[in-house]
Amino acid sequence: MKKKLVSLLLVLTMSSALLVGCGTSKTSKSEEKSEAEKVIEQAEKMTLTELYQKAIEESNGKTMYGIGNSSRGATAATGFIEELKKINSSYNGTIEWSQPKNNSIFTLLNADITSSSHTYSMTLIQDGNQIQSKMLDTKNVLNFIPKGWKEATGVNEEENGHPLTLQTLNKVFMFNHLGDKTYTNCWDFVYEGSSPLFMGVDSEPVGKNFLYMLTNDKYATSLKKAFDALDSTKQAYFQTTIDKVAKDGESLGLTGENTKYALAWIKLWCEKYNEQTDDGPICNSLVTNSAAGESGLLVYSKLRSVEESESVSVNNVTIAAYQDNYVGIGGYAYKHYLQLVKTAPLPWTACAFIAYMVTTEDGFYAWGKDMGGYSANPNINQDHSKDGFVDGVDTFPAKNDRGYEWWVSEDGALVVEDPKYCSEVSFNLSDWIDVILGNKASAAQ
Repeated sequence: MKKKLVSLLLVLTMSSALLVGCGTSKTSKSEEKSEAEKVIEQAEKMTLTELYQKAIEESNGKTMYGIGNSSRGATAATGFIEELKKINSSYNGTIEWSQPKNNSIFTLLNADITSSSHTYSMTLIQDGNQIQSKMLDTKNVLNFIPKGWKEATGVNEEENGHPLTLQTLNKVFMFNHLGDKTYTNCWDFVYEGSSPLFMGVDSEPVGKNFLYMLTNDKYATSLKKAFDALDSTKQAYFQTTIDKVAKDGESLGLTGENTKYALAWIKLWCEKYNEQTDDGPICNSLVTNSAAGESGLLVYSKLRSVEESESVSVNNVTIAAYQDNYVGIGGYAYKHYLQLVKTAPLPWTACAFIAYMVTTEDGFYAWGKDMGGYSANPNINQDHSKDGFVDGVDTFPAKNDRGYEWWVSEDGALVVEDPKYCSEVSFNLSDWIDVILGNKASAAQ
């Protein structure tokens, strides 16, 4: 009997140990870091030179695949490969860069991540709302902050490090000043008779993120202050819409004191904007002599490629926020983010390439050579404050970029995209906006 009892206790002890062991094994497996995560932990402590060496060892004779919303990634990739060859002349790795159309980048990345074999190692991606909900919350992409970037003078990690920002781009209000129509307040763009040119929010989601961000207390308050600066006639015109949407904020989960001003501006903007397919055609239209009084919200840097003629000139347009008497938001800012794909076949090379783009002037040059694009690392930004000068003469003032700090200050008053906020409010607010656009489409038929 005693032997049976001892045997039973021994069996129970072994069984318990086995169960505990299984539990521990299961927990460890679920918490086990991916290869890319392990690489990031090490890479964030390395210098750029050390990362270059790791990339050479990993990708020599291989091809790293990157995917992004900007075709300029291919230009940066060429410069990166040249840097590696300077260190090792026999290095023969390559980077193949693709830019998917029609906002399909999220679908392509998810398909690659869930497949049995993986292609993409890194991405340069935009649309903070979808990035947050589809990429960051799911941990399908991983954040890597290069040591050199983090230690650079003037870098704001809180604003631009999570996720890591390659650049901030601005879309600004501008108008053709020929004729007698003026725009000295952001509410003027949604006033009676206005029909600003704008890329539709369905064709470019960052435009919808701009509308989401307006409901943030900071920007709703800015709209309220701009409303207060209007004359009584314009206030009376807008007050009707403000009163109509006053109750919508609560149903949308928005409790800010000035939410109704944001919702009113959004509603009027959606009802009035003249939808265009791309910012290029918008710019080409606004700068013509025949576009007197027309306005638009478009990428600032489009002005760089205007070809001057008797009927076309940059000098036909005014950047709204550059006016001394302008009140309210001057446009909005969206970002390009750099991330490692969690199933990256070549994570070291991806880390080195990202570090190259955010810590060196050559790495950022593909984007930094033009006005309206600002690196999150101020040390590698170029000065475009005199882009409008020709032979020392200020010939095209609209092209003199006042820089990132000016644009995000109270002067430029850009509405800056925040992925987390967009993700939080988009579920309800997206449908609310879609109803407005749907009614607009129905009325136009």
